[in-house]
Amino acid sequence: MSFEDREELVRRIENDLLDSLDEELELEIEDRTYELAGVDGDVKASRESHAQRVSYFKELFRLQGELVKLQDWVACAKQKAVIIFEGRDAAGKGGVIKRITQRLNPRVCRVVALPAPNDRERTQWYFQRYAAHLPAAGEMVLFDRSWYNRAGVERVMGFCSDEDYEEFFRSVPEFERMLVRSGIKLIKYWFSITNEEQHLRFLGRIHDPLKQWKLSPMDLESRRRWEDYTRAKEAMLDQTHIPEAPWWVVPADNKKQARLNCISHLLSQFPYEEVARPEVRLPERVRNADYIRHPVPQDMIVPQTY
Repeated sequence: MSFEDREELVRRIENDLLDSLDEELELEIEDRTYELAGVDGDVKASRESHAQRVSYFKELFRLQGELVKLQDWVACAKQKAVIIFEGRDAAGKGGVIKRITQRLNPRVCRVVALPAPNDRERTQWYFQRYAAHLPAAGEMVLFDRSWYNRAGVERVMGFCSDEDYEEFFRSVPEFERMLVRSGIKLIKYWFSITNEEQHLRFLGRIHDPLKQWKLSPMDLESRRRWEDYTRAKEAMLDQTHIPEAPWWVVPADNKKQARLNCISHLLSQFPYEEVARPEVRLPERVRNADYIRHPVPQDMIVPQTY
C-alpha cells in the first residue's frame, strides 16, 4: 500500500469514527434548536462537515416527526406493515432501524431479529418461526434480517440443501402474496455497499472496542466469500422481486444519506395522514391529609458517583 493510499485509509477510518460519535449523539440529543457544538479533542471537524452534520440532524428529526405521524395512523387505521431489512454485514441495516424506532412506541413498532434456528425449529415449516412475529392490526414489524436468510447466509455457508434452496424460491413468492392478500403491507429493502466500504467498516469495528462484538466468525467468513454472496444476492433479487412485494435497493456507502433516503422512501409507501389528538390536560394531584412519605433507607440508594 502506497503512502497516499494509507493516508486516505486513515482519513476514512477517522471519518467513520466521527460518524460513530454522531451516531451516539443523535441517539441522545433532544435539543431541537440543533445548535450542535464542535468536536473537541484530536478530531476537529471542518466548518463544511459541521454544517453537513447539522443539516443531517435537522432532516433526521423532521423525518422522525413524520414517522410518529405514520405510527399514529397505523394504530388508528388498524393497518398492518412488515418492513424487511437485508444486506451484507456492516451495510447499515441496524443503524437505520435504530433511527426509525428511536422515537416510536414499541407497542406499535417492534423489531424482530431472530437468532439461528434451534433443533426444533429446523424441523418446522421454514416460514413458521417468522410467521409467529407477523403484525396484528395497528402494528408495524421491522425484520432485521428475515426469511431471506435461506437465500443468503444459508446458501453461501452450506446450511441448507440444494432442495431446500430451490423450494424456498418456489415458496417465497406465494408466501409473500398470501401476506399481502391478508392485508399486510410488505416492504423489502436491500442495503447495498461496495467491497471497499465493507472492508473499511470491518476495520473500524476491529479497532473500536465498543463494536468488536459485532464481528462474528460468520462475518469474517463473509468477507472471504464476497463473490459467493454477490451471486446469491443477484439470484435472490431476480427470483423474488414480485409486483406485490418488490425489492428496493438502498445505496449505503454513505450511512447518513442511506438512512435519510430509506426513511423518506418508507414514508412515501403509506397514504398516512396526521391523526387528530385530544388535548391533554395534566390532572391535579390528589392530596390527603394523612399521607406520609417514608424516607428510603440509605443502603438502598444507588451511589451518587456522578
